[in-house]
Amino acid sequence: MRETDADEPVAPPKLARRRTVTDKALAFAGLALAGASAFFPWYVFLNPEKFGIQVAEGDRTRDLPNWPGRAIVSVSPLAMVNKNPSAPKDLIPDPLTTATVSNTGREDDKGAPADQQPFPGKSSFHLLHVANGRALIEDDTGMYVVRIGSVLPDNSRLASIEQRDGKWVIVTSAGDVYGNN
Repeated sequence: MRETDADEPVAPPKLARRRTVTDKALAFAGLALAGASAFFPWYVFLNPEKFGIQVAEGDRTRDLPNWPGRAIVSVSPLAMVNKNPSAPKDLIPDPLTTATVSNTGREDDKGAPADQQPFPGKSSFHLLHVANGRALIEDDTGMYVVRIGSVLPDNSRLASIEQRDGKWVIVTSAGDVYGNN
């Protein structure tokens, strides 16, 4: 510090700017937004029916709907229209290659014919839960909700849902009984 430094004039401090109506409105809007942000999670928590996942109502089966059949459009070459109607019909070449399978070898000394043999192994599925006349089953491909008459993974139909010895079982149209183990 030097002696001459003290002789320099110092500017008076600036007065604080007065708050205007715009400043007050922005402050109020900020506080209102902060309050709404703090309240909104509680509103969602207290009203889950308005914000939850809406599950569509309906059957939960694997059955296809009973819709009327659609018109069939043939794409076979034999269904093509003859573009030369004057040509004899017996000389039109067959554009579709066909073949037949003979019965030779169907019956041999190795066992029953292939179409009469059972599939190798049963489709295994398990009963998981029963509620409201429906059963939850599981197999290797997923979980299914079935009811009486539904097609099961072993291509049989669900015949009944029963309670035996205090445990739920399902009986298939093939006579198999599956329980929740």
